[in-house]
Amino acid sequence: MGIFERYLSVWVGLAIVSGVALGSVFPTFFAMVAGLEYAHVNLVIAMLIWVMIYPMMVQIDFSAVKDAGKSPKGLILTLVINWLVKPFTMAALGWLFFKVLFVEWVDPHTASEYIAGMILLGVAPCTAMVFVWSQLTKGDPNYTLVQVSVNDLVMIVAFAPITGLLLGASDIKVPWATLLSAVGLYVMLPLVAGVVTRRLLQKRGKGAQLHTFVSQLKPWSMMGLLATVVLLFGFQAQTIIAQPQDIFLIAIPLTIQTYGIFFIALYAAIKLKISHKIAAPACMIATSNFFELAVAVAISLFGLHSGAALATVVGVLVEVPVMLSLVKVVNNSRHRFIDEV
Repeated sequence: MGIFERYLSVWVGLAIVSGVALGSVFPTFFAMVAGLEYAHVNLVIAMLIWVMIYPMMVQIDFSAVKDAGKSPKGLILTLVINWLVKPFTMAALGWLFFKVLFVEWVDPHTASEYIAGMILLGVAPCTAMVFVWSQLTKGDPNYTLVQVSVNDLVMIVAFAPITGLLLGASDIKVPWATLLSAVGLYVMLPLVAGVVTRRLLQKRGKGAQLHTFVSQLKPWSMMGLLATVVLLFGFQAQTIIAQPQDIFLIAIPLTIQTYGIFFIALYAAIKLKISHKIAAPACMIATSNFFELAVAVAISLFGLHSGAALATVVGVLVEVPVMLSLVKVVNNSRHRFIDEV
């Protein structure tokens, strides 16, 4: 793990503090940036999101999908958790906490936006950081690549319908045109750009140029994430100063969701007798989120100043330390798997 990944929560925390401070001192500047929109898409944020997502998409090798039939249990586990379990448990937890348990502390409109942000996190399975989690748990790197590639293909067709279904079930108006355009802008186009770039570099350098290119882009991806966090919290500085407890309130159900989904996946992997090197990354993929996509879609659907955008950014702050703790759990549970006994 590089220094950016290892201490991502620290960098995000510093970016949050910086964003709130700058937003309070320079509100006019952030208002000007917020106004740079075209067709409900903020141009600055869109550029930063692409800086984040594009390097991840270049790493995905869709030719690996042909190996999906090997050890199918791990792939099935990931797909079931990602698309049939996690989105619905996230929506249920959002409703439970913000419509029932926290109803006295959050106004109804803001509560609905927080739920929407949580739903977007739950419907976006991890794409990039999962390679780090797989390495730390000594997972099979080739099989991890297969799982991520298949999940990305499913995401193209499943993200919008499941998101629309859960938002509608939560009494949140679904702007379908904006949702579909966001999927096209932040999923389809980066995927196509990544595939084209990967093929061109592989033809020229037989993989060596590809590795160098990805390594050079990686720091920019992290800087794009941190710059986005600074802007988001700068846009919402006044709200956060007035209601700082909301970040803590959002973090509670997100943390419960992450641990809960992980232990469901781990229990299923043990019962299905999946080998540890495949089960470990399968559990991590099923647990972590593609928070970059969630942030981008939240902004497109609900706006830069929305509670949905805030909830997705809090997801970044929560995920990394929680996932690092789960890496330890996976490694300590190695004796529970039949191939490791």
